[in-house]
Amino acid sequence: MPRLELDVSRKWDVNEIITPSSSLEEQSTTSSQPSMALFFFLGGIVILLIALILIFVFRKTIKPAKLKMFIPRTMKQPVAKDVISGNLHTISYYDFQTLKKATKNFQEKNVLGRGGFGPVFMGKLEDGRLIAVKKLSLDKSQQGESEFLAEVRLITSIQHKNLVRLLGCCSDGAQRLLVYEYMKNRSLDLIIYEKSGTYLNWTTCFQIILGIARGLQYLHEDSHIRIVHRDIKASNILLDDKFQPRIGDFGLARFFPEGQDFLSTRFAGTLGYTAPEYAIRGELSEKADIFSFGVLVLEIISCRKNTDLSLPSEMQYLPEYAWKLYERSKLVNLIDPRIRDRSLEKDVLQAIHVAFLCLKPCANLRPPMSEIVAMLTCKVDVAGKLTRPVFLDGKQRKDEKLLWDSTTEPSPSPLSSDSPSFPWPPGKDFSLSDIRSS
Repeated sequence: MPRLELDVSRKWDVNEIITPSSSLEEQSTTSSQPSMALFFFLGGIVILLIALILIFVFRKTIKPAKLKMFIPRTMKQPVAKDVISGNLHTISYYDFQTLKKATKNFQEKNVLGRGGFGPVFMGKLEDGRLIAVKKLSLDKSQQGESEFLAEVRLITSIQHKNLVRLLGCCSDGAQRLLVYEYMKNRSLDLIIYEKSGTYLNWTTCFQIILGIARGLQYLHEDSHIRIVHRDIKASNILLDDKFQPRIGDFGLARFFPEGQDFLSTRFAGTLGYTAPEYAIRGELSEKADIFSFGVLVLEIISCRKNTDLSLPSEMQYLPEYAWKLYERSKLVNLIDPRIRDRSLEKDVLQAIHVAFLCLKPCANLRPPMSEIVAMLTCKVDVAGKLTRPVFLDGKQRKDEKLLWDSTTEPSPSPLSSDSPSFPWPPGKDFSLSDIRSS
């Protein structure tokens, strides 16, 4: 029996010897766990940094327009629909194949105009309606998808008889299209620049001037949102079958906060129609549209472009030439001979005087559009309020002759004009890109 006890005791002693060894192994395993966790943590940080660097390089080397081409159509289409779904109750959503058929596969002969946005095609729907299809060219356009969706949201939120009516839109994969009602007499520039052979009498010219003024009054003062168009010019004024004007192309338009005198933003628009405080200092307000309106009125009355370098030097810039005629009491010479009528001469001169008020150097001195409409309709005498309008002198224009006749950022309308586009002369202290903020 003692030997048996001795064997058990020796067996117990062996377990005691093994137990410390096992404990050491467990301690070793436990001590290695923090090291492994630290290794994985540091490795994860390195991988994350590498991924961020690759994403940064990828975004810098591949243009957004090309990047959109790589996104599968099935993934991209619902996003665009979600963005504009809030306004689809007021317009139609067209299938791309429907518009392709309406324009006969976007045939070249159906092109109504071209611009930075892309070509505009005439189309005919199955119900016989004529439409104007504005097609975004992602590989060539300076106006991207965000501008496209902004234009849809903006146009569908405002309604007025002197604003262009958007019938619908299409967002199908990489395709972005706007569908407008077709305007039989197309755009104003084709008429006043003598490209169509159509003649307008003073009654029709005044109807167009007053309609544009009322459309701007709605945007600036009567709409539920305050809007600055930023690109009022002849090619953005569309004419229906009765020559009623409709302001088009809201691609550069900006919502304007209430109670704010102006926005500080980079320049976008068409030089020659642009207010100096906006073109030089980037101060944008409704007064910029009013300045553009003044230039446009002079164009309609004289039936010429605001800048024409083929004319004698003193006639090249229209506002400058008009003011010189006013100073010489020969303002009647500005009126196009085809609309000159002694019985209507006073009304025409009244419209020119209103245009001069719109061209005042100080933005605060330009009247609001509601007062302009009143001056045009009530024949209020404004001759005593006139001051020399803003324009460059001859020496400056010789050095910077492209300044007032170039488009810094093409923004086509449903019937875009083919006016030249030039880069801004070097040395200017502001960017040319449109930085519409969301």
